[in-house]
Amino acid sequence: MSNNFWDHIFQQFQIPFTNPVLIFTLILFIILFSPLLMGKIKIPDIIGFIIAGIAIGPYGLNLLSKNSAVDLFATIGLLYIMFIAGIELDLNEFKKKKHKSFVFGFLTFSIPILIGFPVCYYLLGYPLITSFLTSSMFATHTLVAYPIISKYGISKNEAVAVTIGGTILTDTAVLIILAVIIGTKSGGLTTAFWLQLIVSLTIFTLIVFLLIPRIAKWFFTKPESGKTSHYVFILSCLFFSAFLAQLAGVEPIIGAFIAGLALNPLIPRPSELSNNIEFVGRSIFIPFFLISVGMVVDLHVFFRGQQAILIAIILTIVALAGKWLSALFTQKIFNYSTIQRKLIFGLSSSHAAATLAIILVGYKNKIIDENILNGTIILILVTCMVASFATERASKKIILLPPNKSIE
Repeated sequence: MSNNFWDHIFQQFQIPFTNPVLIFTLILFIILFSPLLMGKIKIPDIIGFIIAGIAIGPYGLNLLSKNSAVDLFATIGLLYIMFIAGIELDLNEFKKKKHKSFVFGFLTFSIPILIGFPVCYYLLGYPLITSFLTSSMFATHTLVAYPIISKYGISKNEAVAVTIGGTILTDTAVLIILAVIIGTKSGGLTTAFWLQLIVSLTIFTLIVFLLIPRIAKWFFTKPESGKTSHYVFILSCLFFSAFLAQLAGVEPIIGAFIAGLALNPLIPRPSELSNNIEFVGRSIFIPFFLISVGMVVDLHVFFRGQQAILIAIILTIVALAGKWLSALFTQKIFNYSTIQRKLIFGLSSSHAAATLAIILVGYKNKIIDENILNGTIILILVTCMVASFATERASKKIILLPPNKSIE
């Protein structure tokens, strides 16, 4: 064979991979084999995807880099998690218990900040604005472990509904705080800023809750719109809503969840459409997002001196402690069971997308330093693992309870 042939072969396997077909093939093999391997050692699938992301990412074997294609699928996966959470939420139960979501949202927002700010300001010695931004990061959480809830079929549990509602409240509040901090630093925090934010959010809410459901009702009744068209329409609503949220000044994940709530009454469960939505998400998009989370983890942080390790450990402990105390107070206030407390902690303890967004914005604006950035990466890895194990164990205990035994 000619040298040109071998040159062509070697070129395809140069790392990081650039061939889109090879990249997608590698991701599919990970999605296929990771759950099988993790199942043999009784570790949640989610952990396997994150570990695989670490292994193939730029800080591991460097098989994949964080390019536009990976970022696109990762974004789709995150939005899909939030959308499914909105779709599967029992709205009737949520309306009855919405005050509990507000209470949990307040606790899971305030307690981590109240713990984190003194630690950052007094113990670590960071400036006021740095300490406040970093402590607000502790209040966020991403529903990384939600696919475990779907797998075990316990999304109707009250603790799940309360946690999801609290997630939206706390993440929205933190992302608004981020906009305020950046506006303060750039001198753009004016009356016009607040007016624009309020007006844009109002318009966004009206479009998603009033306009999109009416269009959906009309579309689903059209005889010429087939089953494939229904699914494509749902996807269009999901991403359009996420884009509108971004235009309104909040994160797209808020728009994805709101779209799920708006379309919730129009998608019967079980149905072929709801099955398709869950199948595609769990098969492709959500694993892609989890792999991308692993790709940002840099384990070399542990070799960059004692200060970097110390900050990483402190940040991780504060993050987990804040969420554990929030779950504990929620359990005590509403008389939940120990299993439900563990379920709330598992769902709310993982830090990923919103946390990373806050820290990256703070780093780019020179509000936080490299030690906090690297410490946050380790925090993401540890909290995602803790959340996955906690949610898996709590879910198993719930489904093993006798049918006539209440977990309230």
